[in-house]
Amino acid sequence: MNLALLFPGQGSQQPDMLHTLPASPAITATLAQSPTGIDSAAALASTANTQRALLVAGVACARALVDDYGLTPQFVAGHSAGAFAAAVTAGVLTLSEALEVVAVRGRAMEEACAGGEWGMAAVTGLPERTARQLVARIATEEDPLWVANINGATQTVVSGSTRALQRMAAAADTAGATDYRRLAVTVASHCPLQQATATELARRLADVPRRTPTAHYLTNTGGRAVLSADAVLEDLAAAVARPVCWYDAMRLLPELGVTCAVEARPGDILTRLLASTAPGIEALSLQDHSLASAAYRARGTRGPL
Repeated sequence: MNLALLFPGQGSQQPDMLHTLPASPAITATLAQSPTGIDSAAALASTANTQRALLVAGVACARALVDDYGLTPQFVAGHSAGAFAAAVTAGVLTLSEALEVVAVRGRAMEEACAGGEWGMAAVTGLPERTARQLVARIATEEDPLWVANINGATQTVVSGSTRALQRMAAAADTAGATDYRRLAVTVASHCPLQQATATELARRLADVPRRTPTAHYLTNTGGRAVLSADAVLEDLAAAVARPVCWYDAMRLLPELGVTCAVEARPGDILTRLLASTAPGIEALSLQDHSLASAAYRARGTRGPL
């Protein structure tokens, strides 16, 4: 059994998501090490709070599976901000280090988008090539638009000004998109607008002690598996200004021998994306399965739901 743990990024957040985590000694201990008041509806209006809450939720779920249920992940992958939970789970960062860096990341992202109206949207039902052609046609110097995430064969996320996103909605519909959905973010990420954020993250992460990962980490920037602290930290810094190659990472999992993937809370978007990309892998979400059920299934057995 080769197990991958998946960690969702911004857009998956839910009010009170830390308060609704399942009961578990490891989850209780993780919450005790974490800031409070970061998952209320009001707090989640802050990018920094949202990303810290996602980090805590992801790490808590992973620790429960590992410490309370005895699972050993061979691979970890986090989508965008979820990469920091993956790095903690792989032992490259401590939770306290990640909380500090993620707070810096969130504030810097907001600063990069100050003075404008920005956002992101998921385009479903169009191949990447078509989405890129639409972006190239719509983007202007005044209203930029970029491809931000390649999530699947027919799902691409775009970042840009709200006016460009509005034009993209109409163009995607005309091109035959089956869904166009604005994400619950107020920043444009994974685009050149965030280069200063990437530079600041690289500066902060340069001081982190180098620890050998305990699991292979799948990069956002290239969708490849790495097993060195330098490669993980480089990806954590650079990814905010570059597109997320999630589709490439998920296509790689079968080649790496992964048989089961468990997605940490909140949400199940990564589970659904993996099911469409690599249907031979059993994909489970802790939003839909108990910790015990996920642990049993990851071992190739059936247990309590």
